[in-house]
Amino acid sequence: MASPFSYLRLRLETWGLLPKSRVARAVWFVLGLDLLLFLFQRALRLFHSSYGQSLAGWIIFLSIVVIALLTVLAYRWLKIRLLWRLRNRLIVTYIFIGVIPAILLIAMYFISTYLFAGQFANFVVTSELQTQLRGMEGVNTAVAGELAQRASTRQALSAESLQGLRTVDFSPATQVTCVWVNDKPLVLEGCAKPPFSVSTSLQPRFSGIVSDNGDLFLRTAIKVPAGTQSMTVISSQPIFVAGKVPRAASLFDWSTTFPTLLSVVNWKDGRQIRASALQVETRPSVLYARLFASFGEFVAVIEFALIAIAVAFAIIELLAIYIGTRLTRTVTFAIAQLYEATKHINQGDFSHRIAIRSTDQVATLASSFNSMTASIQNLIEEQKEKQRLQNELTIAHEVQSQLFPRQISELASLEVHGFCRPARTVSGDYYDFVTLDSNRMIVAVGDVSGKGISAAILMATINSAVRAYSLEGIPLIREAALAAGGGHGSSIVEGVETSPGSLLGLLNHQLFASTPAEKYATMFLGIYDGKHRRLTYSNAGHLPPILLSPDGSIRRLEQGGTVVGLFDGVSYEDCDVQLSSDDIFLAYSDGVTEPENDFGEFGDERLIELVRENRALPLARISELVTEAVTDWIGDREQPDDVTLVLARVR
Repeated sequence: MASPFSYLRLRLETWGLLPKSRVARAVWFVLGLDLLLFLFQRALRLFHSSYGQSLAGWIIFLSIVVIALLTVLAYRWLKIRLLWRLRNRLIVTYIFIGVIPAILLIAMYFISTYLFAGQFANFVVTSELQTQLRGMEGVNTAVAGELAQRASTRQALSAESLQGLRTVDFSPATQVTCVWVNDKPLVLEGCAKPPFSVSTSLQPRFSGIVSDNGDLFLRTAIKVPAGTQSMTVISSQPIFVAGKVPRAASLFDWSTTFPTLLSVVNWKDGRQIRASALQVETRPSVLYARLFASFGEFVAVIEFALIAIAVAFAIIELLAIYIGTRLTRTVTFAIAQLYEATKHINQGDFSHRIAIRSTDQVATLASSFNSMTASIQNLIEEQKEKQRLQNELTIAHEVQSQLFPRQISELASLEVHGFCRPARTVSGDYYDFVTLDSNRMIVAVGDVSGKGISAAILMATINSAVRAYSLEGIPLIREAALAAGGGHGSSIVEGVETSPGSLLGLLNHQLFASTPAEKYATMFLGIYDGKHRRLTYSNAGHLPPILLSPDGSIRRLEQGGTVVGLFDGVSYEDCDVQLSSDDIFLAYSDGVTEPENDFGEFGDERLIELVRENRALPLARISELVTEAVTDWIGDREQPDDVTLVLARVR
């Protein structure tokens, strides 16, 4: 039964919540610690403990860390989800290359338009303020001139003296004009009690925006002598938003607010204070109407041209997006086809091909992919065929290994040993020991021309023929041997197996009739008679076997004839050799003596010396020493030919 931890891990993996990266594991760790501290704080509150308050800071800190790590994970997840597909990456690329610059240009246009409109609106407003200040200066000048004239004629200065100026209403209703004579206010209509005082730092002439008791005013002042008296005239008007914003002229004629900075003077001490912000609310249509007022009806033409240019730019942008999308689809569709094709290849379907519908580089890539899959399919078929042949060669090797003698019934006076190491899976070399009776044994050594399976088949034919022809009491075979004309007449009477030359003649006749003209074999065939310690042999073109005597002398067994299977009607001569105790018979193939390295061939002299030095060892050990020496001589090179070695020692 699975543990609860394993079950929880399985569920988290199913839901996709199992942490796999270090950041994800850190999120789970910090989140668990945060929840643990939160629950611990709640538990402390139940016991009315003050220690819980000290944990609040840690809980907030850990929560911020969790949120930051989750943000990183969310970014990675979105990056993988959105940018995994090539099409999404191309779309993002097009957005950064085409859309975002267009958005930035549009944003720059609106920002510059807004700034221009704001500056123009501020210019209009400040111009209006300056106009109002100039009007207020005119009022002050008129009032001061009237009062100064009366003072020069020694008329009393009173409120009634300004009654004539009131007949013309040239000032707004919110404007207040007050007069001081020798720092004493003159009671006027609307200024019975002045709402402001005379500044101690007031200049003879002043005009500007002032701050008085936290409010902003347009204020002008003038000081003039009135006879023996000093007269001060001050006009003041609060700054406020006048009028209403007009109705929108179109859908895009939005109400817009523009801030402007005003230079303000402190009325009480005359100090320049920080600039104050003034908000101007208007609509673009009002500004443009004022800006292009001098163009008259030509404004409509300009507006139409600007709209046409904007529409043309929008159409170009839409066409660019459409063309980019189509190009993206052509690329991503080809990549998607390649991806689907790789899935088919991964599933072993090498017959899948990509449909090519264009002539671009992507189509060339698809064509190359199709060519690659076709090559892989051919290689796989070749590999299968090679594997099949290898399996057949393995079977042939197993069958051939059964042809070599595995259990040898040695004679009382003869010890034998044979070894064959193929250069390939199967061998074209041949050796055999056929025991005829308790005193006689056939020793056969051969080398078939060529290598591989064809040589192995011919070797099997020779093996079966030698064993068949060595049987006694088969008249048909004896007659065939007589027809072949091989050997001495005295040896044939006793049986075909007693004449190696007759046996080679029969084998030559069969191979010549049943094999191609270029196929032949070298063959050494000897019959050992243990009763008389005599070896009767015939050599059909094979490397002459060697007899090594205990005294170190050698004899080569060369008598016989040419190779078997190449010419028909060839006779082979028999030869008798008398053997002595401890004589060693050594037969070998050219795979032993002909391998080369930088020092030349291995050679039969080196072979003879090696056997002579180790003649007292068992034959199997001598065979191992010879094959090891040949292997060392070859080194890292490939074994050029089959290595076959046959040893016999007279007891």
